[in-house]
Amino acid sequence: VQLQASGGGLVQAGGSLRLSCTASRSIFSLSTMGWYRQPPGMQREWIAGFAFASSTNYADSVKGRFTVSRDNAKNTVYLQMTNLRPEDTAIYYCNVHRRGVQPEFDYWGQGTQVTVSS
Repeated sequence: VQLQASGGGLVQAGGSLRLSCTASRSIFSLSTMGWYRQPPGMQREWIAGFAFASSTNYADSVKGRFTVSRDNAKNTVYLQMTNLRPEDTAIYYCNVHRRGVQPEFDYWGQGTQVTVSS
């Protein structure tokens, strides 16, 4: 399975962006899906995701500003980001994984840069 993350760019504070994570085949309902980000000089952190077909959870830092949605027909998960702040500047990654149930897997997208200017 390949994951393609896209939609990053440069935006002013208060603006919006929508990231996409497209899988090469249907997999999101069979796995745990997560959006992560890695700010400059910092470690990668989880920001949002869902397990199988359950509801989505969000990190406190993005709750109320970011929304995850899914288009099963397109094998795509979106991350709608609103009211962006300079501290949201990071490389954003998507991930799908499954552990404890065979077959296990762990796939990452290549990352997409989001830069928020003040």
